[in-house]
Amino acid sequence: MGRLSLPRVVITGVGLTSPNGNDLSSFRKALLSGISGVVPFETRHMGPVLAGVCTYDETRHQTKKARRRGTRAGSIGIYCAHEALLSAGLDLAAQDKSRIGVYVGTTEHGNVETENEIANLRAYNDDVKYWSHHHNPRTVANNPAGEITIALGITGPHYCLGAACAAGNVGIVQGMQMLQLGVVDMALAGGVSESIHTFGIFASFKAEGALASHAEAHQASRPFDKARNGIVVSEGGCLYTMERLDDALARGANIIAEVAGYSINSDAHDFVLPLPERQIECMRAALQSAELTATDVNIVSTHATSTPQGDVQECRAVHAVFGGAPDVFINNTKSFIGHTMGAAGALELAGNLPSFTDRQVHPTINVDDLDPDCALNNLVVGKPVELKKVDVILNNSFGMLGINSCVVVKRYAG
Repeated sequence: MGRLSLPRVVITGVGLTSPNGNDLSSFRKALLSGISGVVPFETRHMGPVLAGVCTYDETRHQTKKARRRGTRAGSIGIYCAHEALLSAGLDLAAQDKSRIGVYVGTTEHGNVETENEIANLRAYNDDVKYWSHHHNPRTVANNPAGEITIALGITGPHYCLGAACAAGNVGIVQGMQMLQLGVVDMALAGGVSESIHTFGIFASFKAEGALASHAEAHQASRPFDKARNGIVVSEGGCLYTMERLDDALARGANIIAEVAGYSINSDAHDFVLPLPERQIECMRAALQSAELTATDVNIVSTHATSTPQGDVQECRAVHAVFGGAPDVFINNTKSFIGHTMGAAGALELAGNLPSFTDRQVHPTINVDDLDPDCALNNLVVGKPVELKKVDVILNNSFGMLGINSCVVVKRYAG
């Protein structure tokens, strides 16, 4: 089946919670206003750390009883799924729920619940009769997606996609593919993360020398800055309502963006260190998939996590692909919210989507002393930049064990 015979796929709804906003409007406002969502946070065994913490209303779309039985990641997913459908102007009761697919990218899942159970067990001399019978359904890999289907009564396919910190993009790609193949008629796709609730992720990054520290929480996440010293671990979620273009037009939907192309590849190199050569290949393949060139792109949303080596490697890759394209502008969202792990790709794309209408490129913040090795052309720092037009956005999202993902979206123009 050739590319030209595949149906076009569009985004018609966005549901999200982030450390600095619980809907797209508030999230976008924070990004344009330079407002960080990173705060001090207490975690088991480590005490005070810095993290991106979400403050959405857990009971807006879920009962307290259901929340107690489930997980934070599931709760985030349920909130985002409901909000994505509302954003799309859809009445779920009027839909064929067997034709809706739920595809949720995750970095990891189950650590939080296992750590909590072990900690609770210590109070009972490790007597396993006090181990929660909810543990298994809470920790299975399909949990967040499964919780969404139970809460919304969706009977179509659901699963999670474990793709490290590329997972948010990978969820979008999966939704697109299933729509194009005709497996579903609507997809709720993106990524979620509850990572801040497991001390293990903080401890591991600290052991690697990759956990951010700073006297001021809101300045801790500082990609491209000389003084960057690591990752700010964050929670969050973003799910998109995705439909085939013909279906969206038939119901008169507001089309937020068209998913034009994508690429996913592997470094096959190292557990942690990225490889610019494969990132270059991934970006170029995504552009080829979208039948676009580097000069067609207006915004590149970087993955840059604020680690010394990772930022430099990505900047080398971005320069190799876009260095000859003078009208491409580059930004970063982790400087505002930290690293939302499995949600990162989806959330960071969402933060840029309003650019299609307001033509603003939100900045990277906390760059007080730009690292010369990260000095990309048209890196937007400190304040937004207004462009004459925004037609194409390329969204980078990379992860451990060498997984790379790029999603290209464009303004729908008929």
